Amino acid sequence: MLMLQKPGVNLIKIPHSLRGLSRRLVTKGLARRSLATTPAATVSQGEGFRLTTLPNGLRVATEYVPSHFSSMGIYVDVGSRYEGERYSGLGHLVDRLAFKSTANRSAVEMIEGLESLGGNNLCASSRETMIYQAAVFNKDVEQMFALLSETVVCPQITEDEVADQRDTAAYEISEIWQKPELILPEVTHMVAYEGTLGNPLLCPEERLPMIDASLVREYRAQFYRPEKMVAVFTGVEHSRAVSLAERYLTDSFESPGALASIATSATINTSDSDRSKEIALYKGGETCLDPPPPNGQPEFSHMHIAFEALSINDPDIYAVAALQTLLGGGGSFSAGGPGKGMYSRLYTNVLNQYGFVESCVSYNHSYRDSGLFGISATCIPQAAPYMADVICRQLALTFSNGTGSLTETEVARAKNQLRSSLLMNLESKMVELEDIGRQVQLQGTRIPVNEMCDNIAALSVRDIKRVAERVLTGNVYNNGHSGGKATIVMQGNRESFGDVEAVIKRYGLGNYNREAILPKVEKKWFW
Repeated sequence: MLMLQKPGVNLIKIPHSLRGLSRRLVTKGLARRSLATTPAATVSQGEGFRLTTLPNGLRVATEYVPSHFSSMGIYVDVGSRYEGERYSGLGHLVDRLAFKSTANRSAVEMIEGLESLGGNNLCASSRETMIYQAAVFNKDVEQMFALLSETVVCPQITEDEVADQRDTAAYEISEIWQKPELILPEVTHMVAYEGTLGNPLLCPEERLPMIDASLVREYRAQFYRPEKMVAVFTGVEHSRAVSLAERYLTDSFESPGALASIATSATINTSDSDRSKEIALYKGGETCLDPPPPNGQPEFSHMHIAFEALSINDPDIYAVAALQTLLGGGGSFSAGGPGKGMYSRLYTNVLNQYGFVESCVSYNHSYRDSGLFGISATCIPQAAPYMADVICRQLALTFSNGTGSLTETEVARAKNQLRSSLLMNLESKMVELEDIGRQVQLQGTRIPVNEMCDNIAALSVRDIKRVAERVLTGNVYNNGHSGGKATIVMQGNRESFGDVEAVIKRYGLGNYNREAILPKVEKKWFW
């Protein structure tokens, strides 16, 4: 499964179907002893959350809430932002190679093992992490974790498997390029950043023929190390979770057979392993893509206007999340009927006012050292000249005074929506699992839910207006640097959109009085 918009605080959708009662799976081939020779460090922070760091750097986090089911995940600190030119697009292929053959079982045996346990499992790649997750009946936790660990630590990575996934990826890429709602967020990141967060999440088509099994093994040798991993369990007692991690992960990293898929690779590329320390530098810019070929559907023009936003660790992250909720938005057609966000600003001020707008949505992507905040809009081609004005007006009103400025009522509504969304999403074990894994990866701990809700409740109109002005006028300084300019991505007839940058300046958005601090220019993969 490929996640195109994972980034940051966004949540993934988890299938709800569960298989029937399972039969026990006989695990085989993995070491049965613990090689830890020094005590592990354990931290407890209330609400049932516990975190242990094993001697080899592997972190084990748990949240114990009794239930009929348990969930588990392994989160690897690897993603497209760390991929240099040599490894560009490898994450896309590696996520598709999950749950195939391993050092201990064939691909058929792996599938049979997963099907016998029921539940669900997935692997997903993003810009900053690779996610392996599963949910299963409590009695089958060890069997499922054994399978999950095998696909992470000791996949076989055969040439046939890689060739199959190259073909699948080629088809997937061609399909995504026909869908503006999927490809434009990718292009927006590439325009906003040079390298790091601007690296392609999808494997560039010209790279596919260059990828073989040995390169995949080399990639894994770079990034798949215990100190880059977090094992997370919900519904499993902490002591048992630590024992499972030691048994199936710690020992496996020490096992020559289990590491065969890693150790047989070519010489490690040190320059690429150092990319984990490379900071994301925002630059902004503009590009316009040609319309997709006719497909029998109505033709639309598309526009994204975005600005550098806040990193996940910024104290104002709650205010920018509330701002995104307040702007909200959606499409002219809602499959679930009216009611979802119908009082958000982009619904009341855009979708309900301009019949030529097909969709208008605000978004916020937060990463470890940067972020993107903006609005995406779709309209009929004849209305393209007006879209920059429509978008910029809504952005400017969020920090202005007087008519159209933020009110206490709508801010209170946005805060309630944000808290309810947070709490309802965390009712899902798989969402809670990912939340724990990503927080431990990015922050080294988990912020209690009550603390997050209190931080949201404490927000005032002044807070949100202050943060809106900080973000939308180009005054975010991540890593001590700021580009200040807007990121503008369009699809359609370029001339019809007019001078978008001039409109942005007219509304007082962005900061065009300083030049972006750019890293070394690298190859553009998509145009």
